[in-house]
Amino acid sequence: MYDIPLVQLGPVKAARIPGDPQGPYVIFLHGYGANAFDLLPLYSYMDVPEGTNFIFPDGILEIPIAPGYNGKAWFPIDMEALQRAMVAGGSRELFERYPAGLAEAKQKVEEMIQALDVPMDRIILGGFSQGSMLATEITLKAEKKPKGLVILSGTLLDETHWSQYAKQTPGYKFFQSHGRMDPVLGYPAAKRLETVLKDAGWVGELLAFPGGHEIPEIVLHGMNRYLRELFE
Repeated sequence: MYDIPLVQLGPVKAARIPGDPQGPYVIFLHGYGANAFDLLPLYSYMDVPEGTNFIFPDGILEIPIAPGYNGKAWFPIDMEALQRAMVAGGSRELFERYPAGLAEAKQKVEEMIQALDVPMDRIILGGFSQGSMLATEITLKAEKKPKGLVILSGTLLDETHWSQYAKQTPGYKFFQSHGRMDPVLGYPAAKRLETVLKDAGWVGELLAFPGGHEIPEIVLHGMNRYLRELFE
């Protein structure tokens, strides 16, 4: 556990590593069952300007993970359905649905960002797995887009509407990564997300790697290339 207290930012608690108040802000949202500290180690690997502020929010839901242990989440997931899909050798494809609880999670993270009182063009928004779905949802529907979007092992949700929103801002640059053998959120749906975004005119590539539901070193290198380009 990191010796960093959670601070209250609007309706959301977060682990915060402060930098220059006038510098960039990196906000990364963790995956289902993790917590604010799960992605925190990434800050020391990110190639961003000196003085960058890092914020790792804590999920708004508390969920049981194992006997005596709870994790956090942004919106509910039907874990039984997910387990059945994994046993069957498949993965959970969500692109036809708008998950229950996603709208509430979006609203609370947006309120957290408003509490920071930082313009969106100084914010890099990203996340892993469920956190990246939420980050994508927020970015697509934001009137003023964040400076960048990092989608780590995410998936496509609500395809029709996501496509419509993406088409409103052609040229927007994103970074996406996904394991080809991901047993939790299948690679084909990640590829479909890339296609939706690029067909809408967004600029980015899906960095596919030979692995599962994870953030390997090759992804860190690819993410840093993207971050450097944003700040050139």
